[in-house]
Amino acid sequence: SMQRRLNRMLNSSHDHKVLSLIDVKGFDPKEVTVTVKDRKVKVLAEHEEEHTTTTGTEYNYRNITKEISLPLGVSEDEVTYSL
Repeated sequence: SMQRRLNRMLNSSHDHKVLSLIDVKGFDPKEVTVTVKDRKVKVLAEHEEEHTTTTGTEYNYRNITKEISLPLGVSEDEVTYSL
């Protein structure tokens, strides 16, 4: 399964501290956006499917939104993420 990992790196070592794990199964990597602003990490995943049926067009839309505040002592430029 695909999971988004938000890690923060410590200045003194290469150890990674996990800030959050978010399950984005069913989302394409290009459908996931991560921004860091005002000491908050924002994760947005959006997926839309369009199906044509005999009665018309059906749309399936899913999204995940999560906002995480950075812990004290962690700067915004230390945030990394992986899928």
